[in-house]
Amino acid sequence: MNKKKYKYFLISYLFLIHSQLFAIQVSPYEERDYFPLVSDRVAALLVEEEVEASVLNSVRNFQKDVKAVTGKVPVIVQGETFKVNSPVVLVGTLGKSPTIEKLIKSGKLNVDGIDGKWEVFQKQVVKKPFAGVDEALVIVGSDPRGTIFGVYDLSEKIGVAPWYWWADVPVKHHDELYVDNQLFTSAEPSVKFRGIFLNDEDWGLQPWAAKTFEPQTGDIGPKTYAMIFELLLRLKANFIWPAMHPSTKAFFSYPGNAQMARDYGIVIGTSHAEPMLRNNVDEWNHDEHGDFNYFTNRNTVYNYWDERVKESKGLEAIYTVGMRGVHDSGMEGAKSTEEAVKNLGKVIADQRKMLSNHIAKDVVKVPQAFTAYKEVLGIYDAGLDLPEDITLVWPDDNYGYIRRLSDFEERKREGGAGVYYHASYWGRPHDYLWLSSTHPALIREEMMKAYELNARDIWVMNVGDIKPLEYNIQLFLDMAYNVTPFQTASYAMGHMEQWYANIFEEQGTVIGGMMKDYYQLSFERRPEFMGWSQTEPTTSVREIDYSPFQGGDEIDLRLKSFQALEDKLVSLKEEIDEVYFPAFYQLVYYPVKGASLINKKFLFRQKAIKYHEEGRLSAVTYKEKSHLAYRAIKQETEFYNNQLLAGKWKYMMDDAPRRLPVYQDTEISFESQPSSNSPVGISIEQTTGLTDTLPVFNSMTKRKHFFDVFLKAEEVVSWAVVSKPDYIILDHSSGTLSPGQIKEERVWVSVNWEKFPNTTLKQQGEIVVQAKEQTFSIPVVIDEPKLPNGVRFVADNGQVVIYAENYDHQFSNNKQKWQTVEGLGHSGAVMASMDLKQSSVTDKIEAQSSMTYAFYVAEDFDNAYVTFQALPTHPVTSENGLRLGYSVNGETAKTVDFETQGRSEEWKQNVLRNKAIKTVGGISLHKGVNTLTIYWVDPGVLLDVLMVDLIEPTTPYLLPRETKKAE
Repeated sequence: MNKKKYKYFLISYLFLIHSQLFAIQVSPYEERDYFPLVSDRVAALLVEEEVEASVLNSVRNFQKDVKAVTGKVPVIVQGETFKVNSPVVLVGTLGKSPTIEKLIKSGKLNVDGIDGKWEVFQKQVVKKPFAGVDEALVIVGSDPRGTIFGVYDLSEKIGVAPWYWWADVPVKHHDELYVDNQLFTSAEPSVKFRGIFLNDEDWGLQPWAAKTFEPQTGDIGPKTYAMIFELLLRLKANFIWPAMHPSTKAFFSYPGNAQMARDYGIVIGTSHAEPMLRNNVDEWNHDEHGDFNYFTNRNTVYNYWDERVKESKGLEAIYTVGMRGVHDSGMEGAKSTEEAVKNLGKVIADQRKMLSNHIAKDVVKVPQAFTAYKEVLGIYDAGLDLPEDITLVWPDDNYGYIRRLSDFEERKREGGAGVYYHASYWGRPHDYLWLSSTHPALIREEMMKAYELNARDIWVMNVGDIKPLEYNIQLFLDMAYNVTPFQTASYAMGHMEQWYANIFEEQGTVIGGMMKDYYQLSFERRPEFMGWSQTEPTTSVREIDYSPFQGGDEIDLRLKSFQALEDKLVSLKEEIDEVYFPAFYQLVYYPVKGASLINKKFLFRQKAIKYHEEGRLSAVTYKEKSHLAYRAIKQETEFYNNQLLAGKWKYMMDDAPRRLPVYQDTEISFESQPSSNSPVGISIEQTTGLTDTLPVFNSMTKRKHFFDVFLKAEEVVSWAVVSKPDYIILDHSSGTLSPGQIKEERVWVSVNWEKFPNTTLKQQGEIVVQAKEQTFSIPVVIDEPKLPNGVRFVADNGQVVIYAENYDHQFSNNKQKWQTVEGLGHSGAVMASMDLKQSSVTDKIEAQSSMTYAFYVAEDFDNAYVTFQALPTHPVTSENGLRLGYSVNGETAKTVDFETQGRSEEWKQNVLRNKAIKTVGGISLHKGVNTLTIYWVDPGVLLDVLMVDLIEPTTPYLLPRETKKAE
């Protein structure tokens, strides 16, 4: 087992050990001193007569859960009678349960560990709690949600997953259930308010609710919200921003929605564009109300908000303060930023008066949030005087990179801070509303960054339609509930593997590894971005940046990666037990298959276009493969909606949200076949500056390269290599091409270095191919550089490629450090400039923490280039930049800055490719060993790949292989 695999195994193992040591244990077999939940008798469920509706709901669901696992139904005893001929499970809340208070006073129950805490629960077995009862399993919460979390925690331990309904995760049958008798006390949640934002629901959740699940309402109504609230509580979350698009009526339009929130104990908020619990899209009627303008129509807007505040009294809520346009747009009426600052201050002051008048006289006690989203961040930075008790919610840039976090002074705010994070998005430069494509390692990295900088009061994730973002939701809310294990970067991948293992048992490990590859491929390019089109304004699809001629055929390499995933999918689909199939299809098969197919659609299209330009007959084959991939997406979506579980999820899955060009069938027009005097052609793998020869074969990297022999006419043609140097190895040297079968063949070329004569530094030979009456000569260039001992990297075909984690030497000044973040980035591990609370460097760059990389070049170069590739993060706080320092061969250090401005074209390209790329020229290199040193300048830089180009800078789309000495 190699080092990385061993570490991954270790993290997974530690995940399992952690969950076993610090959680309630349940056994399906009788164990000594274990509490008999279900044995020959079934423990009764005991609650107070005056119990909170939210707690009672959880107990009733637990009753159903026990039945689902064992087939036996525990009785719910509500009230003062304890005359039950069985053990009991007592469920109650501190300060609200007389029975719990009696046990405390009698000394049978000690609750010091949860008293006064936020959403904490305790599990304890009490002997002879009441007359006639031998023992009771007591679940007591510090508050109602603490109690609820305790109940649902036990549900999960007996085998009912939080996703039992939303993803049809099966429940494994056990005849009996026993609960360990060890005292267990949960910790306070890491983040106070943790939840989701239902958004862009037009394409799945709303039509499914309206037509399939809740036709009596014809919308997302109380029945749907009840299932969503139950899911949140099972995930130990407590907060929601309800759906708010034009397709959906406002949350308060249906009285049952707010009542359901009360009955489940869920905290209601509203998004950055919906102040004071108002859904402007549905509730602000321009014909009736006029302009949504606080400059010209203050009284109407004020009354509109005031009415909702009065209506919401008694509802647990977080009130969004501030003002934007009716929907996701800037404030109306402000002619300048200064005017917007002044008016927004008045708006917030008025909103706080409403809260003081109707909710709590001391407005500081009313939870409020201000989200600095889009243009609002500029208004805030321009001097908005935001009251200290309001929670400042920092957004990401809509693509998973947090725009900024609290600086030193902001971290002192009484109201604290939070994060609004996207795992689904509608907008420019392009939507991603179809599949789950945000890498778990990125979510972990950004949210841990937020936690470190004290954004711990509100975490809300934009989850679109909920499906198919199930795992991302689980990960986000697990971190929010218990951040501690996630502070180790590699824990994220272990968490994902364990999640799938918990659902799919022995196949879960394979699935977890497969999903890791799926997210890595999506990080390289999201499925929705494969058309290289944009939106707002919408542009047509164009040729993609993957090349079929360079880098070992970038297109073919990506196709093979997806095909490997599909092969595993097919194998698992055939092997998986029928009971697991619905969950497997939703959580694994459809997203992976869908991503593979949309990639194939565009990758095959690109091959068709480029091969047609060469006159290849095979271009038509790739064109048809592209169309077949499109049709296959439609077939899978039809199965998801109409056949899976007899249509339970009908209308939930839409494979073309907003009908953008990327989702349509490809247009591939071949006006005419290029004219040719020969029925056969040769195509050679290319590299920059060398188009008439194969890439140079380097004795240090020992790579192989290819050439293609292809048909250009409807003929049967035999071909053969008739001469080559003895040291050249071909994977095959002859073949027959025919229009109906094999239209092209790829020949891989490598060097037998033991046979290479080694007479000069560089040597040229040729491969001669004969096909019919035509002869082709393919030049072969050999390079055998002599690397000094200890040097690992060498220029290969004019370029040095080094992944940032593979430095030769690291220096730390004890204030800052470069830290490896495994599982993140295109290379699989980035180097992060930590710690985040350190001040940026203004001088003496050479004295800062550094990483040094050594590489070899065979001759002097006066104008080389260095390209730095990082993840497109943003400056950590307003006090920081996003720079690193660099020095070549000990020269005076300079800086390179990755910061982007607003929604610039540079930022758009950065988020579409998950890369921030900066290139500097004029670099002098000498023959032999050179060094590149990277210095710590600003916190939060995530450095991924370093490239040194000797001739001209090149940035291949596919991650290039390191030019590393072969082992």
